[in-house]
Amino acid sequence: MRGIPPIGEPGASAHARRSAGDLLALARSGDGEAFRELVEPYRRELQVHCYRILGSVQDAEDLLQETLLAAWRGIGGYAERASVRTWLYRIATNRCLNALRADARRPPGYAAYQPDVPLPEPSRLRAEPSWLEPYPDVLLDEIADRLPGPEARYEIRESVSLAFLAALQRLPPRQRAVLVLRDVLAFRAVEVAEILATTENAVTGALKRARAALAHELPGPDRESAPLPDSPEERRIVDDFVRAFEAGDVDAIVAMMTDDAWLTMPPLPLEYQGPDAIRNFLATVALRNGPRYVLVPTRANGQPAFGCYVRDPRTPIMHAHGVLVLTLTGGRISVLTRFIDNSLLPVFGLPRSLRA
Repeated sequence: MRGIPPIGEPGASAHARRSAGDLLALARSGDGEAFRELVEPYRRELQVHCYRILGSVQDAEDLLQETLLAAWRGIGGYAERASVRTWLYRIATNRCLNALRADARRPPGYAAYQPDVPLPEPSRLRAEPSWLEPYPDVLLDEIADRLPGPEARYEIRESVSLAFLAALQRLPPRQRAVLVLRDVLAFRAVEVAEILATTENAVTGALKRARAALAHELPGPDRESAPLPDSPEERRIVDDFVRAFEAGDVDAIVAMMTDDAWLTMPPLPLEYQGPDAIRNFLATVALRNGPRYVLVPTRANGQPAFGCYVRDPRTPIMHAHGVLVLTLTGGRISVLTRFIDNSLLPVFGLPRSLRA
């Protein structure tokens, strides 16, 4: 069988007007271009699905490629008992669950983080690292643009919000998969049972437990609590935050946060809550040397975000220093999430360094 062409890359299509049935028949005969066209409509949503389960955009891309390769190799055995979309979700979901069981993709990267000053006592210490990475909005837009109406666009962003993803990562893998398939993607219980090779009763039980666990982690939905994306109010908050952070003005940053705000740093299990704890961390660790950061705006998980760069006084080069994401409630910041992994910058199209 000929090698599969790179999925997601544009190319001259001889089968653009063929039906899905025609494309399937051609793919089974070894036509890689027909296979690409058959699965391309599902590529981005499958990547987001893997991201929800794994919490890592980089791992999600790896598992997406594994899924498509497995589908290409197994196209001859596809019995058409379910749609192509459901068949692909079955492969992707089980590949993700296998990856979580293997645990090999979870290197203890957080152990390499060595701050040059002692970290303050956290408000909360998670039992395990938070294996969570931000997801670029520009990739979400590829899905949202195909959905009808603002309600659908809101729901896809809500389903990848950092609060939802962080809570999801605390569920056992199988419960996580069931909840995503049922409550986010709206697969029927019988379809989920088929995807996971289990019974409908097992799916129903897992979903009930997952919903109960998630209810303890997540606040109720409040669609009026945050400014609309790219609205004047959101831009004002973002501009005020950039000015304060780049100036090293700890008091101004804390004044922008809610009284119960959190500061978190995935994958570190340390979390700080409230004005006093956040002020202490910023003053003694993050901003103790005053104005030395530059923030480059972007968006992640439907929220304002920034590539963070630190000035080097010895050179005109500013070095990458992770990604910051703001969660807004009303006109204030309720969560400040700092991702310390510099390898995330290229995912957002940002360089590893900037010239001052």
